[in-house]
Order: sequence, then structure tokens, then C-alpha cells
Amino acid sequence: MPLQQKPKKPKQSKRHKLTISSKDKWKQILREVEKVEAPVSVIQTITVHLVDGTQVDIDVQELLNEGMPVEDLEQEINDKLDNLSEIIRTVDFHISVDHVAKTIQPATDNLLKNL
Repeated sequence: MPLQQKPKKPKQSKRHKLTISSKDKWKQILREVEKVEAPVSVIQTITVHLVDGTQVDIDVQELLNEGMPVEDLEQEINDKLDNLSEIIRTVDFHISVDHVAKTIQPATDNLLKNL
């Protein structure tokens, strides 16, 4: 009597692990956290919307890269916003995800290393 071969199982597709980059993780965290204040060093740009419809963009990272000290830039931005407050409709602060990750990730890793 011949041996019967077992029917071959259909090949299952390999399961792929969903990977999320650390940048994507930080973007998600920043979306979920209420931000009242942010250090100037993590701000990418500031967009000032004036009551007349004009929009002014300030590239904070560019100013920092040109060598402006963080404390001086922070003071200058605060002074300008205070002086122009009557003609400002809104101000949008755009956070640099890369700078937040570089600043916070090492502390987070250190804190969680023994868990």
C-alpha cells in the first residue's frame, strides 16, 4: 500500500512587525500633550497672525544656528510680542520634533533602563 502524502499547508504570509520611528512616536506624543510653554531651543518657527491679515514667520532655529544666544532670542521674542500685542490676532509656535526627541529621549531612556 503506497504511503499517502499529507496535503501541503498553504504558505502563510510572513507577519511584518509594524515599526514606528522614534520621530513618529514623538510627533504622536506632542499631538497629545497640552503645551502651554516651550523652551525657545525646541521651537522651529513662530507664525504671528496680525489683525490686518498679515502673517509674519520667525525662523527660530535659523536664528539660533546663526549664533544668537537662547536667552537673548527668548527675551527679544517676548519683547516684540508684548509690544505688538494690540495688533496680533494669534501666534502659532511650531515645535521641532527632532529637537524635542534629542533633548528628552536620553533622559527617558535613562529613567526606564531598569524596568
